[in-house]
Amino acid sequence: MNERLRGFEVVSKYEEQNIELPKRATRGSAGYDIKAAEDTVVPSFWKALLAENGLKNMMEGKAVSAENQNVFSSTLVPTGIKAYMPENEYLMLANRSSNPMKKQLALPNGIGVIDADYYGNENNEGEIFVQFINYGIEDVLVKKGDRIAQGIFTPYEIVDNEIAEFQTRIGGFGSSGE
Repeated sequence: MNERLRGFEVVSKYEEQNIELPKRATRGSAGYDIKAAEDTVVPSFWKALLAENGLKNMMEGKAVSAENQNVFSSTLVPTGIKAYMPENEYLMLANRSSNPMKKQLALPNGIGVIDADYYGNENNEGEIFVQFINYGIEDVLVKKGDRIAQGIFTPYEIVDNEIAEFQTRIGGFGSSGE
């Protein structure tokens, strides 16, 4: 862990790709603007519902084409960054307020939680991804450098007399259990 208290670093696979570290836009901003590390298309789930009788097929339990199965899943947009923080904090990822109104992009779980022990994990170095669904009619191209989320460092408390056997984090989404 870095000797500093909290901050951001570029993950090694993006070191030569001019990734900007998150920063706050104004003195009163709680969140650090997080940007996309590469161009990523977030497909419209409406296209799959309307294509090839997708909705009808789904309702009848029929298979959906492989091409359209992707749009029923979340899209992970890489950021090329990782965050370090004290053990009693997490980085909350919140959607930018303009994403739902202007791009019809939503975080399917409302917020993202980046735990302190995600930093430097062996599977992906702790790279942060922002998970989106696109409820708009058209696919959305998120371009490298687009501001896509806000990161807010947040302290948390634990219960008295906690007795637990903890796992070692080795990955990202769902890595600490189902």
